[in-house]
Amino acid sequence: MNVERPARVRATIRVPADKSISHRALMFNAIADGEATVTGILDSEDIRSTARCLEGLGVRVDWPEGADTARVVGSGLHGLREPEDVLDCGNSGTTIRLLLGLLAGQPFLSILTGDASLRGRPMGRVIHPLRAMGASIQGRRDDTLAPVAIRGGGLRGLEYASPVASAQVKSAILLAGLFADGPSTVVEPAATRNHTELLLRAMGARVETEATRVTVTPPARLNAVSLSVPGDISSAAPWLVLGACHPDAEVTLEAVNINPTRTGLLDILRAMGADLALTNPRDAGGEPVADLVIKSSRLRAATVEGALVPRAIDELPLVAILGCFAEGTTSVRDASELRVKETDRARAVVEILGAMGANIEERGDGFAVHGPAKLRGAAIDAHGDHRMGMLAGIAGALADGTTVVTNDAVAVSYRRFWDDLARATGGVAVG
Repeated sequence: MNVERPARVRATIRVPADKSISHRALMFNAIADGEATVTGILDSEDIRSTARCLEGLGVRVDWPEGADTARVVGSGLHGLREPEDVLDCGNSGTTIRLLLGLLAGQPFLSILTGDASLRGRPMGRVIHPLRAMGASIQGRRDDTLAPVAIRGGGLRGLEYASPVASAQVKSAILLAGLFADGPSTVVEPAATRNHTELLLRAMGARVETEATRVTVTPPARLNAVSLSVPGDISSAAPWLVLGACHPDAEVTLEAVNINPTRTGLLDILRAMGADLALTNPRDAGGEPVADLVIKSSRLRAATVEGALVPRAIDELPLVAILGCFAEGTTSVRDASELRVKETDRARAVVEILGAMGANIEERGDGFAVHGPAKLRGAAIDAHGDHRMGMLAGIAGALADGTTVVTNDAVAVSYRRFWDDLARATGGVAVG
C-alpha cells in the first residue's frame, strides 16, 4: 500500500467492534445454556478463528460471511464434544489461550495449533497454571509453544500469582476455574482488561474482584447473554494518533469502548497535552462507551511505565509516533510484553520509525523517542503484524514523500483500515 501525507484530515469513523469482547461473547456463550445473539461483532480473521474452533467442538455458530451479527447455540458447561481434527487458531493468541482454559475442564483430547507466528508465541504461561489445576497438557519445546495437546477434567481450584500482567492468562485460569472443585484465584502484578469478569458475571457466575485479585466460584450453569459489541479502542488508537499529530486534523470516533482497564492511551494522550474530548457517554452491554474527538495538538514528551503499561499494551507502539511529534524524550518502560506479540513489537517499531527518520532507540523493556522529528517516506515491511501495519500507515500519513507498506496483515483486526484512511484524508493518503 502506498501512503502519502494529506493537507488535512477530517473524518467521523465508526471503528470495528471490540476484538476482546467479540472473542469472549462467542466463547462464553458456547458453554452457556440457551441461545445468544451477538450484534456488531468484529468480522476479522481472529474472530473467525474462534468461531471455527467452537464449531469444531460441536457448537452451532450461525455467522454468515460478511455479517455483523452472530447467533450462538450454547452447549452448556459440559456439552462440548471432542474435536475430530486439530483446532486451528490462526494468528489469534486470544483464541488459543482462552480455549486452553475452557478445554482444561473437558474430559477429552484436543490439539490446538496456529500459523507460524502463533506457534512462536509463549504458551507456557498458560500451560503451567492449568497443569497445576490438574489438566494434562503437553506442548512443543518443553511445553512452552504450540501445537498444544490437552486432555482436561478433574480440576482443582488454585490460587495463582501470575508473573505477567496478562488478561489472556487470567482469563484462561478463570475459564478453567468454572470446572474446578472449588474457587480459583488469580493475582496479577497489575490490573488488566476485565471483559472476562464482566461477561461471566452477566451470565450468572460468581466473580469477585479486589484490586488485582480475581476469584471465580464454579457455577452450576451459565446463562446465555445477547449483547451489542462496542467499538474497539485499539482500532480507534491509530486515528487518535493521526488526529493529534497532523497539523490540520479533526477526527470523531463513534461508540468506542472506554472501559477503564483499556483506556491507557487516553491517559497518555492527556499527559502529552492532546486536544481530546469524550462526548455522549453511555452504556452498551455493561461496558462504558463514548464518542472520542481528537484535534491537532501541541504535544509534550511523557514517560509510560508501571501500571499504565497493561492498560495500553496494544497501543504502545503508536506512542512512539506521538513521541516523534512531541517536545522532549518520550519513553516506554516495563513493556517487555511487547516482545512476545505477533512480532517483537519493541524492535519492529524502532526499525519502522527509524527507517522513516525518527530518533528512536530500542531498550530492553521498551523504547525511547527523542522529538520532535521529521518523518520521511520509506519502504516498510510490517512483518505480518496488524498493529505494525496500521502504525506504518499512520506514520506514512504524517511523513514527507511516499511510504510503501507491505505485509501489513491489517485484516486480522481491521479489514476497512485502508479504506477508512483514504476517506479520512479525502482520498489523498492511500494510493
